[in-house]
Amino acid sequence: MISKISMGILATLVFGGTPAVAQDNTQGEFGDPTFQEELTSKVIGNEQDQIITLVIENDSLGAAGTDKNYTSGVRLGYLDVNADLPEIAYTLDRVVPTFGINETSSVFYSLGQNIYTPQNISQTSQDPDDRPWAAHMYGSIGLVTVTDNHMDEIEASLGIVGPSALGEQAQKFVHTHITTDSPTPHGWSNQLNHEPTLSLGWQRRFPNYWQVNGGGLSLGASPYYGATLGNAHTFADAGMTFRLSPERDTWQDEPVRVRPALPGTGYFDRPEDGWSWYLFAGLEGRAVARNIFLDGNTFSNSHSVDKKYFVADANAGLALTYEQYRFSYTMVYRTKEFEGQDDPGVFGALSFGVGF
Repeated sequence: MISKISMGILATLVFGGTPAVAQDNTQGEFGDPTFQEELTSKVIGNEQDQIITLVIENDSLGAAGTDKNYTSGVRLGYLDVNADLPEIAYTLDRVVPTFGINETSSVFYSLGQNIYTPQNISQTSQDPDDRPWAAHMYGSIGLVTVTDNHMDEIEASLGIVGPSALGEQAQKFVHTHITTDSPTPHGWSNQLNHEPTLSLGWQRRFPNYWQVNGGGLSLGASPYYGATLGNAHTFADAGMTFRLSPERDTWQDEPVRVRPALPGTGYFDRPEDGWSWYLFAGLEGRAVARNIFLDGNTFSNSHSVDKKYFVADANAGLALTYEQYRFSYTMVYRTKEFEGQDDPGVFGALSFGVGF
């Protein structure tokens, strides 16, 4: 059902649909260059131009509450809106035809760790029909810029898969000291071998595709599409995010997420009235060519399963902002990722951001 709904929406809205824009109370039709102009004035005049965000994704935060499949993701990010861009930004500007530097261009950095386990973590041996044990630790640098009616994001990531990613230590620490009723994981001796990872992701979003204001509220829809290339993940994606917020806060961005989901910048303004809120929901489809956490190691023999080549996510959540702080919760439903997977993935994401 999710696949049919998401593909129908994406085909209509992302690849050539006509936006249903109200005539009297929208900020502008799709393609209106005032989007870049308005955001430029906000970026230049914003005293809160740096944001630190911590996001935690875990199956214990979802409806299932079990350790299996994608069990944990942690990402610490730093966004500098009015930064002096590093030299790599100008290199990307020259070699990437879809990216251009202007007054909205910003840089973000992140550190993260993801953990993946089979369904039975108490089992010492590897279940031949279940996914591999795996962990991924990485660092990344990204650039975001607004041009005309769209926002481009580029992210380069360098990391490591295998014992050095410290998945075993992280999961056992959490189960011993935080979720003490969880079983002890015994299968980490079967995890993927050491392998460095390198990836480059590109995303184009249309934040002002459709928007209608009325009664002090703003309702909008933002399609996006992109691709990621690397030995950890290689996929093409497309999706749509819907939002509802006070009209005065229309420039809030989606809360930060962990890849392969759309990460977002986590940008938000300090509310004029001291506090604000932001409701959001979305659908995303990914055509997957490679997933090291299912396909196994690239350069050595390891356990693997037959992955599914199309995966869809549905998500919904709420963000609350008070002064320079923002807290958000997102519930995510992910369709089955490999043949023989018992249940779809259900997990939650908590994020906390502070601007200064």
